Amino acid sequence: MATDQIIFSDAAEQARLLATGEVSSRELTQAHLDRIDAVDGTIGAFLARDPEGALAAADAADELRAQGKAPHELTGVPVAVKDLICTRGLATTAASKMLEGWEPPYDATLTTNLRQAGLPIVGKTNLDEFAMGGSTEHSAFGRTANPWDLGRIPGGSSGGSAAALAAWEAPLAIGTDTGGSIRQPAAVTGTVGVKPTYGTVSRFGVIAMASSLDTPGPMARTVLDTALLHDVIASYDHLDSTSLSDAPRGMADVVRHAQQGMDLTGVRVGVIDQLDGGDGYQAGVVKSFHSTLELLEKAGATIDRVEMPHLEYALDAYYLIMPAEVSSNLARYDGMRYGLRVEPESGPVTAERVMAATRGAGFGDEVKRRIILGTHALSAGYYDAYYGSALKVRTLIQRDFAAAFERCDVLVSPTSPVTAFRFGEKDDPLAMYKLDVTTIPANLAGVPGMSLPSGLSDDGLPVGFQILAPQRCDDRLYRVGGVLESMLTQDVWGGPLLAKAPALEEK
Repeated sequence: MATDQIIFSDAAEQARLLATGEVSSRELTQAHLDRIDAVDGTIGAFLARDPEGALAAADAADELRAQGKAPHELTGVPVAVKDLICTRGLATTAASKMLEGWEPPYDATLTTNLRQAGLPIVGKTNLDEFAMGGSTEHSAFGRTANPWDLGRIPGGSSGGSAAALAAWEAPLAIGTDTGGSIRQPAAVTGTVGVKPTYGTVSRFGVIAMASSLDTPGPMARTVLDTALLHDVIASYDHLDSTSLSDAPRGMADVVRHAQQGMDLTGVRVGVIDQLDGGDGYQAGVVKSFHSTLELLEKAGATIDRVEMPHLEYALDAYYLIMPAEVSSNLARYDGMRYGLRVEPESGPVTAERVMAATRGAGFGDEVKRRIILGTHALSAGYYDAYYGSALKVRTLIQRDFAAAFERCDVLVSPTSPVTAFRFGEKDDPLAMYKLDVTTIPANLAGVPGMSLPSGLSDDGLPVGFQILAPQRCDDRLYRVGGVLESMLTQDVWGGPLLAKAPALEEK
């Protein structure tokens, strides 16, 4: 395979070519860097690139492979990292003026895991500021376009990572998911994204948005590639107080075994009634979802319908809990300790006035909106009525999931009720928030979730199929997702769905 064409293969194939010596990591990494140079001026997926660091890591990976000491199957395969995750010596901005130009003095644990596995980091990807948004329109440094249609959003907040995958700029990417920020961009770009069980991927060094909800996770173009990356980043970490000591591993083996057998006999699939269409769902999304259910039945799974009565309150509860935690976490950006500092144009320079000037200049509108909402929800006289009540609803939702998983092995729904919308189309914040209705329940419950492409809607844009599993049962996502992807690729699409995307250039 020609070096300039290897970027259009999946990560598992690239790893195989590295293992056989048909290509070096330096050649592979340089090919992706060249691709970024060629197309990212149009896409805008990256906020920072690190060619020197990536090539140095690639040379180290080649040396390890030459010595027979490659620490992981993916050693030498490049990866893109969301710019919410600390990378020592490489700017980490959270797409905010508040942290513009900041270089962390340490790596996130997740970054350390990538480096130890020998994956060259080609750069940092764009996002909605501090991960607040679902379109990557809220970055302080420019928006990211969807490679399927450059006038449409790539989802958010991990839109830069998803767009980099869909534009063939990187074979692997890291995102974070607080209310669907991995799964939703995966859905609208025709890629795969997984929100692992909360606590199985360390949050240490991941800039906090809402600490009880934030979940870093893997993104890729296939289920197997996502599983391989999942195995790299999942680990116990004593630096993260919420880290679980028994993080599920071996996801790649689960996928390979499932795709060999192609049998889901005995798997009980629950269709969540409250998330199966209704107001705000595109007809093409619902149609694709139901067609995919037929494939699951064909593979031997049994389909049942599940009632989760408290999901109707999930959106309301989430948009009280999340802003409350945002208000607390972002209080540290005060113009005193680190990051941006803006002094008042006139009058005395007091701590209060510096803080007001700094936060006014450093935060964008969406961040300010959520801080104000969260501060109000936590204020005296309103705490019990709003935040306290939302926590009770969260408990009820967790009980709904527990009851549903007594009857079913996995639960399914559309990942997003709509396909990628045009830039500026959702200018009402409430309209944007409502699009999270299918993804936020998993974050409130802490359960793992996967989005994989199920086809194209009537508008020719990708649709995502969401699979949810009980806590610590991430392997179920990969078993069902692996079989489903193979059936769709072989029997429905006649090849990868991304091959149908309008090419940025001839492949």
